[in-house]
Amino acid sequence: MPDTTHPNPANLGNLPPERHSFVGRRAELALLKAALDPEAAPGRHPDPYPVVGPAARLVSVVGVGGVGKTRLALRAAAEVRDAYPDGVWLTELSPLRAVGIVDLAVMETLRLADQSTRPVIDVIVEWAHGRRLLLVLDSCEHLLADCAKVAAALLARLPDLRVLVTSRERLALPGEEVLHLEPLPVDGGTVDSGDTAAAGDAVTLFAERAAAVGRPLGDGDVAARATAAAVCRRLDGIPLALELAAARLADLTLDQLHARLGERLGERLPAPPDGPASSDAPSALDLLTSSSGEHPPRHRTLRTAIGWSHELCAPLERLLWARLSVFTGGFCAETVQQVCAGGPLAPERIPGLLARLVAQSIVLPDPVISARYRMLDTVREYGTDWLYALGEERAVRRRHREHYARLAHQGCAEWNTGRQVAWCERVLTEHANFRAAVESALGEPDRAAAVEMAGHVGFLWRHCGYLREARHCLDQALATDPPPGHGRTLALWSRGAVAILQGDQEAAANWAVRCADAAREQGSPVAMVAAVYLRGGQLALTGRQAEAIDVLAAAPRLPIQDDAFGAAQLQARLALSLAHVLRGEYERGREVADEVRGASRKQGEYWCGAFADYLIAQADLAYGDIPAAVRGARTSVAGHALLHNTVGAAMSLDLLAAAVVTTGDAHRAARLLGIGTRLWELTGRAQMDSPDLIATRRTCELRVREHLGDLAYQHEYRTGLAMSYDEAIAYATGWSSGE
Repeated sequence: MPDTTHPNPANLGNLPPERHSFVGRRAELALLKAALDPEAAPGRHPDPYPVVGPAARLVSVVGVGGVGKTRLALRAAAEVRDAYPDGVWLTELSPLRAVGIVDLAVMETLRLADQSTRPVIDVIVEWAHGRRLLLVLDSCEHLLADCAKVAAALLARLPDLRVLVTSRERLALPGEEVLHLEPLPVDGGTVDSGDTAAAGDAVTLFAERAAAVGRPLGDGDVAARATAAAVCRRLDGIPLALELAAARLADLTLDQLHARLGERLGERLPAPPDGPASSDAPSALDLLTSSSGEHPPRHRTLRTAIGWSHELCAPLERLLWARLSVFTGGFCAETVQQVCAGGPLAPERIPGLLARLVAQSIVLPDPVISARYRMLDTVREYGTDWLYALGEERAVRRRHREHYARLAHQGCAEWNTGRQVAWCERVLTEHANFRAAVESALGEPDRAAAVEMAGHVGFLWRHCGYLREARHCLDQALATDPPPGHGRTLALWSRGAVAILQGDQEAAANWAVRCADAAREQGSPVAMVAAVYLRGGQLALTGRQAEAIDVLAAAPRLPIQDDAFGAAQLQARLALSLAHVLRGEYERGREVADEVRGASRKQGEYWCGAFADYLIAQADLAYGDIPAAVRGARTSVAGHALLHNTVGAAMSLDLLAAAVVTTGDAHRAARLLGIGTRLWELTGRAQMDSPDLIATRRTCELRVREHLGDLAYQHEYRTGLAMSYDEAIAYATGWSSGE
């Protein structure tokens, strides 16, 4: 376990950088920091809805949409980061729509590449037990019951965990401390004050955003300051409303802004082209206003500000805004052209219109990924209302689903090529949109289209680390008894391949039979080879090596394809090599692995090639060629890292440590064991519970301890354990400047 007595050594966590300056909130920030301080003494409050107190284990920042809950929570989390040696971790829940996957989102946030079929909460608890970390659950209001269930389960079993929540409603859990976040004060006091002499935080924020669009408010311009205060007061000091209004100063003077803002409560949505909007379909923002008893006028104020911004947009900008609401987790301009073009919205107009929405703060640049964009939840909800009112919701969501179906098909078609790494990065970036598209496809009556999409997405998720989601979508698709065809066969293969990596070998044997039957029915020899991988791999991993070799060696040798089944062809040969190595037949195992490595290089792929390097290095180590074993293990680590394959990298690190200690460099071997432990912890299953791998690891550790002694071993081991993922991979592959 890591040393939790010192500050966060590797800046662990995933907090994004701040995009703008942080204005005001000094008192609220101080309260949150005190509440999140692990060393603070617990406070007691008689009020059932207390102001947040010190040393709270569950803190909820509650307020209306656009009031700045996320900004405040992230600033507080960043300022207490050093108090959490095992990281501050942000789980963004706004992209989720399906019920029951909040725990899965948390596991993905923690980068736990667990491959088992154990309950997700158990996986998280096992990894986090004894660790001091802060979990931030952002935007919980649409999944309130699920968030409460997950938070309660984790807090009950992890005494060193603290949870910070942002939501429009509290979770209503015992011991929950609640900070009700009010809008920014306009006049240095409250938003209801009429004194404009002292500028409050709302005016400061407005002035900063105005300056950002080239319209600074002169410090000595009393009239301008008074007008700005009047604008802020009209907008109730709600930060999102202020930012949207300030963005309009690129086109309007301050006086024009003030004059045109007006009183616009109660604005109506347009009727759809074929008639009036249904009276039984209230908008999301109307529901927000009616369902919450907390400051409903401020909900209306925010709606007014967004509606006013919408009104000032050109017609095509409004149309693009509405259509952009179908995306979850962000989008790029090219994808927007594919999904949102149509009718009056020509593809060539979209880049310019998107730039206009960015300039007006309707669309925001992604803080991490360049040339990618996102929308705030409240702004996207407004766009969803208009998309429905325009009668376009089903059509645009269908285009979104079809676009990601084509993308997944293309990714599978090019997976076994030099495009593999690029596709892995694309799958990771578009994960939320793929999830939404699969959910949409599974809800449609076309079973063939649904299983084909699930097969393609499930294959990609299986190879990019999303095993649990792959299993979930494939089970749903295959439960509908879809018609025979390529999509069904690939879905069956992907489901069996997921079972193998999850260690569910009994299920893998069942899927192997079903996949073989489907391949015969389809009449595809390559699909038959893929089915052989499932059967042979399952036999090898359950200790039946001789049977595995008989099954795998009998598979026909066909030209390697560029697609998903081509990858399965290589994996069948890898399984044969593994079976030989596990039997101690290193020479034959190496011959097969050499063949796979050659084919991998010819194809330009890395996934199978990295495993081939691992098996070759195993043979080199067994034969005493230590320099070759070190080189091969390093190459394998680097290859697995390219594809974010945590399990493959952890296996190769254990092998690398065993090879390095044989060279006499016990210090480096101890660090590598620490790095390997960190990666195995991320998988949830150390050495995949394999007795052979566990025994090899223990033998290596004993050798290193004999060379160094316990004290020196612990020092080096903890140094490796404390490294960040990127630092660890660089050190292991020999690229660290600190060698």
